[in-house]
Amino acid sequence: MDPTTDNAPPAADSGDPRAALETLRAEIAKAVVGQDPAVTGLVVALLCRGHVLLEGVPGVAKTLLVRTLAAALELDTKRVQFTPDLMPSDVTGSLVYDARTAEFSFQPGPVFTHLLLADEINRTPPKTQSSLLEAMEERQVTVDGTPRPLPEPFLVAATQNPVEYEGTYPLPEAQLDRFLLKLNVPLPSRQDEIDVVKRHAEGFNPRDLRAAGVRPVATSAHLEAAREAVSRTVVSSEITGYVVDICRATRDSPSLTLGVSPRGATALLSTSRAWAWLTGRDYVIPDDVKALALPTLRHRVQLRPEAEMEGVTADSVITAILAQVPVPR
Repeated sequence: MDPTTDNAPPAADSGDPRAALETLRAEIAKAVVGQDPAVTGLVVALLCRGHVLLEGVPGVAKTLLVRTLAAALELDTKRVQFTPDLMPSDVTGSLVYDARTAEFSFQPGPVFTHLLLADEINRTPPKTQSSLLEAMEERQVTVDGTPRPLPEPFLVAATQNPVEYEGTYPLPEAQLDRFLLKLNVPLPSRQDEIDVVKRHAEGFNPRDLRAAGVRPVATSAHLEAAREAVSRTVVSSEITGYVVDICRATRDSPSLTLGVSPRGATALLSTSRAWAWLTGRDYVIPDDVKALALPTLRHRVQLRPEAEMEGVTADSVITAILAQVPVPR
């Protein structure tokens, strides 16, 4: 890879937020190969002011994806490696005694950033996992009774390993429901893996994104303008009913012990609006709902043990429901 590559004009000069975010996705591809759905999911989450759970085996560029997104948006990012001995104050911050002034002062934790990568969140006990809940929901941290607002924009991207469960603490349903999207980060295809290895052979350093040609191509102002445009995206009563019917069908599924809550229905409506706007429309159609149903709902349902033993997955149940629920015309 040519470290001097800088041919694309920065989209940050453009007044069109949609064009800026399209350029953002192309910029991330300079460092991350073959993970376009995850890239799109992160952009949708930013538009909806939501948070993302990234699930994939180690080595599929989950950390690189978040770091590259932050670099292309010119946002601050921090990474916390969640371990069994991590304390809540290690995430949120704490009061520190200053002997010179004989007073306590607040030392902010890593949560005070724009993009927080919570690596292997299921490796830390529930007490520390829950320390993120207020930050994710209220966008503030309360220490010693004093609320402290977090920067804007603020997104938590939490990762977990889907195949290694020893020594882990599974996230409870109430906490999973706080994540707007659950994105699967799969192993790359053969050609994508060849491209990854070839880039490394040519000198690509994932710790030096500027050398890889990644530049800030959008700003927080573009993101705010995009959010405003998404909020104006039209949702008809038929689409609202379609979203509700899909979520209600999960509660009646014989394969599930837990269906999607009303919060999940509002989340699906939000992500569908963001996707409609990203694809160039100012109104939502049923295909937008179908496109975002799996990542928005898969972590909000719980399979029956017997269904799980038969090889049924949350994705297969939701896919079957999408095929059964009548589509508005």
